[in-house]
Amino acid sequence: MHVDRPAVPRLEPIEAVAVKAREVMKSQPINAVNVTATMAHNRTMSKAINTFAQTVLFQGELPRRQVEIAVLRMGWNCQSVYEFGQHTLFGRDAGLSDSEIYFTTRPVAEGSWSDDDAAILQIVDDLYADDCVTDATWAEATRHFSNPDIIHIIAAAGCYRTVSGFLNSAGVQLDEGVPGWPSAPIRSR
Repeated sequence: MHVDRPAVPRLEPIEAVAVKAREVMKSQPINAVNVTATMAHNRTMSKAINTFAQTVLFQGELPRRQVEIAVLRMGWNCQSVYEFGQHTLFGRDAGLSDSEIYFTTRPVAEGSWSDDDAAILQIVDDLYADDCVTDATWAEATRHFSNPDIIHIIAAAGCYRTVSGFLNSAGVQLDEGVPGWPSAPIRSR
């Protein structure tokens, strides 16, 4: 059960930071002005979380597409529309289809996931539910991933659970052009 998310910001984005962020991001495929300018209320935490997030997203051997599956699933589990919207854009950039993005919001069995992608979703679900990967999920994950990759998946889930909690609690609102929750794909008959 989730509590209602704030409909308006509890922490207003810092305008001077927003202006700079808009300038930097206008040449990028993302618009994360509101999180940048809101997190700037605590520059130390902002820097630390940004460094962790950038490491999770862009370093390590795990393909970005699979990292994005983990991030999208945690954003969905936490009901963080801001997180999910931003990573819809990142996910598309990493090769996820809109259908795959939608199915990160559904029970694992509903999607046409490969065994390794299904294992990622289950790791995230286990961590979200009980902060521990079950023995069965761990055994399945070791069939598809190296130990460093399993650590990467767990780190991605943990990082973006923290980010989702901040976004939800602070009431960070979607930036212009960032999608919200996905629609179900239209199935051909």
